[in-house]
Amino acid sequence: MSPRKTYILKLYVAGNTPNSMRALSTLREILKTEFKGVYALKVIDVLKKPQLAEEDKILATPTLAKILPPPVRRIIGDLSDRERVLIGLDLLFEELSEGDFFSSVSNSPSDKSKS
Repeated sequence: MSPRKTYILKLYVAGNTPNSMRALSTLREILKTEFKGVYALKVIDVLKKPQLAEEDKILATPTLAKILPPPVRRIIGDLSDRERVLIGLDLLFEELSEGDFFSSVSNSPSDKSKS
């Protein structure tokens, strides 16, 4: 059994805008259903604490930053693309086996044209 990972996440939002609320709602659903490890989520409203956004070089909201485990990753937008969020958080990649990767590569159309 592998040790559980600890996830440290920061979600930068700009007040209660529709995109910010959608991002928070989507993220909470992902955390509830997908996270098998321990996580900490800090929601930062850049309208209330602009210095935190400036320190972390956040240029757009909503932005989700995965601090731990490394590498640090950022996902910008309302997080509605669940697959992209899972890939960004390194959750989806872990579910793919090496065999799945190689079978999808060998079945690509460009490989068939080389035969």
